[in-house]
Amino acid sequence: MPDYGHDLLFGSFITPVNSAPHQAVDLARVSEAAGLDLVTFQDHPYQPGFLDTWTLLSYVAARTERVRLSGNVINLPLRPPAVLARAAASLDALSGGRVELGLGAGGFWDAIEAMGGGRLTPAQSVDALSEAIDVIRGVWDADAKEFFRFDGAYYQVDGAKRGPAPVHDIGIWLGAYKPRMLRLTGAKADGWLPSLPYMKSLDQLAEGNAIIDEAAAEAGREPASVRRLLNIGGRFGPPSDRLLSGPPEQWAEQLAALTLRYGVSGFILIGDDPAAVEIFGQEVAPATRELVAAERAGR
Repeated sequence: MPDYGHDLLFGSFITPVNSAPHQAVDLARVSEAAGLDLVTFQDHPYQPGFLDTWTLLSYVAARTERVRLSGNVINLPLRPPAVLARAAASLDALSGGRVELGLGAGGFWDAIEAMGGGRLTPAQSVDALSEAIDVIRGVWDADAKEFFRFDGAYYQVDGAKRGPAPVHDIGIWLGAYKPRMLRLTGAKADGWLPSLPYMKSLDQLAEGNAIIDEAAAEAGREPASVRRLLNIGGRFGPPSDRLLSGPPEQWAEQLAALTLRYGVSGFILIGDDPAAVEIFGQEVAPATRELVAAERAGR
């Protein structure tokens, strides 16, 4: 399968629990100290046991210096896209260009509706996400002279002033599994961000890549313009024949294979164990980079 040639990113996926409010912040700082590139938090605004993700991202940006930040993924049905665009661009400016934008179409509709969001069918939610991407990019286009207007089935913007623009090209990464979402990823997004525990097998990565690549080509884009990221889970311990269950060197070999065979260039570790975060950043990440660089150089 393809290696799309992207530089490798390694990150953490931290639970934003509010029972110990600074735990997530501390884990973000551990992630940065361990050399990780990215810190992410899930976004479930209807979950009373969690901190608000956008507030947390802003706070963590002020408590870190280098690491990039993203929701994993932002719950679009409860985050109006025009406002979200300005929030993301503002935090990008305040953090020195360290924000990425993971987006999800929504899924827990009873909870979303209870918080005031509209209930959508799966097909409608994908169409709404497609419109939202256009709205977000339209608001970011601060160089355009005319006011921004968008008349969609789900979102309308009638003469809004544009801006601010992000200080770097914020990546829009979609949490996608089914063909309709995968086609949207290829047509409009900058990255694909699924979770490995939700996949039946690695074949699903190959199948997803094929759909994304075809949709990108149909939209006149290079398939390699879409970064492939992956939320991963596992455990460090003695060698085994299982995926991501063994010592750091085994993890590195397996992640390198995921890059070279399936095109994955961003690996985000699910979990709240600071020791695992440190091993992932200090041992797994550099070893994986070395293996991938050696293979690429030998081609």
